[in-house]
Amino acid sequence: MQWKRIALVLGAVFVVLQLIPYGRDLSNPPVVQEPPWDSPRTRELFFRVCGDCHSNQTRYPWYAWVAPASWLIAHDVAEGRQHFNVSEWHRPQKDAKEAAEEYREGRMPPRLYRWAHPEARLAPQEREQLLRGLERTFGHGESSGEHHGAER
Repeated sequence: MQWKRIALVLGAVFVVLQLIPYGRDLSNPPVVQEPPWDSPRTRELFFRVCGDCHSNQTRYPWYAWVAPASWLIAHDVAEGRQHFNVSEWHRPQKDAKEAAEEYREGRMPPRLYRWAHPEARLAPQEREQLLRGLERTFGHGESSGEHHGAER
């Protein structure tokens, strides 16, 4: 009897969570301008590994509509786009030069993202291609100046 009550309470909490609107706007803003990619392969790998959070071309999985996963996804996408967004290259992209270093050090993409998106787990040769492409497209991270799309 006790387990039934617990299950009913948990079920009710889950239903109530679905009523909280945060994370429900899963629309993508328009793509305004992309960077001058060093190659089509870099662009392809970038969108496979990084594009869901660092572009306006996010592919939302089915669970992006279910709270509390929707909250986490909405937060991660908003934060990723704030750091740098390849779909709005006409704006300052202060963290773009850090992309290669973040990827090289394994800080990006986050572990939970890699776990949930097997396509983001690259073979060693693909990892090297993406790393070199990030360096050629965005820089090595040595300078601390902001990048503007018009400067490249």
